[in-house]
Amino acid sequence: MKLSVIIPVKDEADNIVPLLEELRAAMGEASDWEVLVVDDGSHDDGPARVNALAAAGYPALRLLRHARSLGQSAALRSGARAASGEWLGTLDGDGQNDPADLARMWREAVGMPEPPALWIGHRVHRHDSGLRRLSSRIANRVRAGLLHDGVPDTGCGVKLVRRDVFLSLPYFDHMHRFLPALVRREGLAVNSVPVNHRPRLKGQSKYGVNNRLWVGIVDLFGVMWLLRRRRLQ
Repeated sequence: MKLSVIIPVKDEADNIVPLLEELRAAMGEASDWEVLVVDDGSHDDGPARVNALAAAGYPALRLLRHARSLGQSAALRSGARAASGEWLGTLDGDGQNDPADLARMWREAVGMPEPPALWIGHRVHRHDSGLRRLSSRIANRVRAGLLHDGVPDTGCGVKLVRRDVFLSLPYFDHMHRFLPALVRREGLAVNSVPVNHRPRLKGQSKYGVNNRLWVGIVDLFGVMWLLRRRRLQ
């Protein structure tokens, strides 16, 4: 099986190259993998740094670019369409996800005859502001109570999912936050795994309470609508 790691980024020039180097170290001797950095309309020199790293001897690295910002779900979908692997791994571009966790998930999945279709990290010890941790905890409890998706943390960027499954799911803006519910909607298994979470070293988060809470409520009711209308053959 081949793994395609997708990393969506927007204005993460100071974080993306160290993250890519960490990923290469974490994958070790594995050869059947690639990484696609999807630049979502950045205004910094991050894309130039990624291209320079690829030219310097990172042959598994490719850069895709959106001319304007379309959002994280769109970036993931662009990466999935361009990927050549049977499986997709995802990491956030800010460096808070540990690539070693994704590599560990991948090795465990490869060793199973029928691995779950989706693996998702559970950030046990969050390194975010108190307000962000509180809002995330409340949102996760509401979501779990309404969608019954069986996972404690859908916002974690560390994910491993079958490419064919991901591309078959209903696409909408912010759909990446609801992957467990959407995958279970197809009658497929989901595995939640505790993972590391690290402080952001440089830059500022693109997300706050206002641009996550209100759209999240609207999306939640939309996903509930999708779940009620799914009929498996």
